[in-house]
Amino acid sequence: MCYSAQIEADYRKLVRKFGAIMDLDAFARLWLRENGLDRGRPKTPKALEEAFAEWGSEAEQRIWKSIKVWQGEDMTALQQELFTQKSRLNNAERSLQVKVTKKAENDVRVAGNKIERATQKLEDLRRSELLPRDSRIFPGMYAPVVVSEGGKRVIKPMRYQCRPEGKPSFYDTKFPGTYNARRDSLEGFWRGVFGYNHGILVVKTFYENVEGPDGKNRVIQFTPRDREPMLVACLWSAWKDPTGQEPDLLSFAAITDEPEPEVAEAGHDRTIINIRREHIDAWLNPDPADLAALYAIFDDKQHPFYEYQEAA
Repeated sequence: MCYSAQIEADYRKLVRKFGAIMDLDAFARLWLRENGLDRGRPKTPKALEEAFAEWGSEAEQRIWKSIKVWQGEDMTALQQELFTQKSRLNNAERSLQVKVTKKAENDVRVAGNKIERATQKLEDLRRSELLPRDSRIFPGMYAPVVVSEGGKRVIKPMRYQCRPEGKPSFYDTKFPGTYNARRDSLEGFWRGVFGYNHGILVVKTFYENVEGPDGKNRVIQFTPRDREPMLVACLWSAWKDPTGQEPDLLSFAAITDEPEPEVAEAGHDRTIINIRREHIDAWLNPDPADLAALYAIFDDKQHPFYEYQEAA
């Protein structure tokens, strides 16, 4: 399972490299608040948000202004969290000077961890220079996905955890692993999507959870040795609430296959499918009556050597 990946988040680069156009309406629905039902703060990587900082069209300016409002609210919430946790820490430390209790010790530990996380998030919000981690996504976060509409390549923001059309919203919690789609389940679990809605996520490096020799979990980072971006085959869905009470949702899953040898050597049992550039249009415009052609794209996938190391 690809539980995390560092993606190409700058949509301008995707436009240039893939001849795609932006679905600005979809990006506006993600961040603007005057579009009906409130979906709450969208979970988006910093690099995707900052791509709108260089004001271009009027639509892009409106999106960036809305992003800045969200970021300002994030800062306020984090500052309030810091105040709360620092008070909790001070109270616990004073209690420990009088008497050692498990509650006070736990409060010191928990408050310290929360202060560290909140401080890091505040620093990230204030920082203008982008770092590699600013392009990293996890399940539940949004990423720019290349799809095909009317024969044209289009970039849409989609949540990394697919909720197929027609499924109830509790599907997300019932099937929390739907950010990945196994190749051997495409005609079963994913039969309503495979052969119909295909996309591509551009990935620079990906991360997997692996059990170490000591039985403890380790996070391993895999990066193509040639440093070429991975063109990850995805399935996606446009979900609508039949009752009209919940906001529309664009979401996707990355397809995984048997592991590359070096990935298996590192201790993981799956690898996301990295298709060849010459197959992009065939993949994005599938024929559900010819699934064999789609499997042929998988069989002809790219096999860069994936260098791996324990993630920091």
